[in-house]
Amino acid sequence: MPTHVVTVFLRHGADVLLLRRSDDVGSYPGQWGAVAGHAEGDPDEQARVEIAEETGLADAASLVRRGDPFEVDDPEHGTWVVHPYLFDCAGRDVDPNWETERFEWVPPTAIRERETVPELWQSYDAVRPRVETVAGDDHHGSAYLSLRALDVLRDEAALAADDGGWTAVADVARELLDAKPGMAVVRNRVNRAMATADRTAAGVERAAREVAADAVDADDRAASEAAAELDALGADAVFTLSRSGTVSAALRDANPGHVVVAESRPGGEGVGVAESLADGFDVTLTTDANVPAAVEAADAVLVGADAVFPDGRVVNKVGTRAAALAARDADAPVLVVCAADKVAPEPLPVEDGDSSALYDGDAPLDVRNPVFEAVPARLVDAVVTERGRLDADDVQRIAAEHRDRADWE
Repeated sequence: MPTHVVTVFLRHGADVLLLRRSDDVGSYPGQWGAVAGHAEGDPDEQARVEIAEETGLADAASLVRRGDPFEVDDPEHGTWVVHPYLFDCAGRDVDPNWETERFEWVPPTAIRERETVPELWQSYDAVRPRVETVAGDDHHGSAYLSLRALDVLRDEAALAADDGGWTAVADVARELLDAKPGMAVVRNRVNRAMATADRTAAGVERAAREVAADAVDADDRAASEAAAELDALGADAVFTLSRSGTVSAALRDANPGHVVVAESRPGGEGVGVAESLADGFDVTLTTDANVPAAVEAADAVLVGADAVFPDGRVVNKVGTRAAALAARDADAPVLVVCAADKVAPEPLPVEDGDSSALYDGDAPLDVRNPVFEAVPARLVDAVVTERGRLDADDVQRIAAEHRDRADWE
């Protein structure tokens, strides 16, 4: 009879957790693996049990993807049926148990360079992001998706390096540029990796790793800069909307007394943001229709951005312009926080969402269901990045840098 096991990859930023198995385990001592264990019952439940037992990170982990099970034949241990999983993890503070001798957070392609348990790369390959998953992800923000795009580029470059395939990697890069045409940060980070690499697949893999590490650092530093701005303003009540990991990090850094979050339709991701902040803040969740009144009671508005155009317009979730107009009337500053990689080389399309999600009746209506909108520069008090505040000249200079990198071909 085959033995069913779970193999669980925990991902933080662009890295995954690898565990080196101790000499006390019954199989593959000294070899590297992911979180793993026998699955005698429900594999989904066992995956979470193993995360808790082997890392102590169960409360910080959220399921991203489960892969199709596959068999591994081992002459010494028999047949394994592997159930692969990928979880995003909010932290890196691992508390290993006796099964682990050592652990490291590494780019997944490091799996191919180590002595691992059987078919560990196949397990990762079953759950890793693809161009299609980046293109189809309408749930996460653009900074997150830029990391996933770099994951795809790095992984495909590692596979193509076996054949020296620059052409194949360049094709993947082009597909990623088209995957999210309105997200400047996705395009800029892919272009940076391609522009800084030599014209080999191995060079692209190295560059994608480096750009991803820089991206995580840039997002963290942008959040710190925004927190310092809120502190300088003495902002005790802050309004925000939609979902931005950089905004959430800035709020946790600044620790205001009260946070108001709009529900952020369509999508309603503000609800999840409010829930995530409720463990550390006094949080009010409100309707989009109540945004003007909510902003009037705030000391500052803090939002993220999908893009900053060269003329200073900021693209963000629909509702941001209404919040900015209300903030002008209430004399509350509007701060936009993002990495400098979100400055677009040129204006990008700002597309509507699916009209049938708003109205699918038979009346001859012209239906608009915007998801994002461009907010005029005059309504934004500051764009705050890892480089600090950007003035109009800074934005144009950074846009020119990104245009130059887009010429990698």
